Amino acid sequence: MSPARIFWLALKIVAALWMAAAGYAIFFIAPDEATMHAIQRIFYIHVGSGWTAGVAFLVVAVAGGLYLFKRDPRFDWAGVAAAETGLAFTTVLIVTGPIWAKPIWGIWWTWDARLTSTFVTWLMYIAYLLIRTLVDDKQRRAVLCAVYGIFAFVDVPIVFMTIRWWRGQHPSAVIAGAQPGSGLDFTMRAVLFFTWGATTALFVVLMRARYRLEAIRCATEELRQQAEDSVVAPASTRPDAGGSRPLVGLHG
Repeated sequence: MSPARIFWLALKIVAALWMAAAGYAIFFIAPDEATMHAIQRIFYIHVGSGWTAGVAFLVVAVAGGLYLFKRDPRFDWAGVAAAETGLAFTTVLIVTGPIWAKPIWGIWWTWDARLTSTFVTWLMYIAYLLIRTLVDDKQRRAVLCAVYGIFAFVDVPIVFMTIRWWRGQHPSAVIAGAQPGSGLDFTMRAVLFFTWGATTALFVVLMRARYRLEAIRCATEELRQQAEDSVVAPASTRPDAGGSRPLVGLHG
């Protein structure tokens, strides 16, 4: 087994164990929140998934910029791998939010700044993936997705700043920008960052798997195209083509 395969196998094991340890920390190490109690524990996976999605979308933007600069298809593969994986984490973010909100605030969803901007981000990266299915030319598709991936990332810092710029139903910031006297208990903070590390490790594993799938897909597409080009030969090159042939002996 090559060193690279050993490394990725080890990373998969580490990510799995890290996620399991994060689950244990969420339920058995983090203290009970004073007012929300057990339901607040969803906060750790909710925020961890959101931060990991932000990292994934940053990778999309960086990969898009590198593709535009170098025109290396590997950056396009990295972009789609990060976008699809980031979209999965955004979906976890959107699903866990209402599960947390309903028993505490009495509503599943409200169109305040944070929730609306997050939903817009989710739709924008769905659109990114749709673009890849609508454009057949691979180079044109890669350029469009690179430009779009850079543009779509603009919404990510807006999502991060919404609860600092506007007040709404969503809880206020508990890390950067938290008001004096608010914020997380030290153990809660440690569990949050530990969970974020676990979801980030999972993101790396999933992105790498999706990257390999995209590389295989592109290689298969090229082989199929080469096979089609080699099978369909011009009629004029065939010995039995239907052109006129000289009649031997007709003129003596």
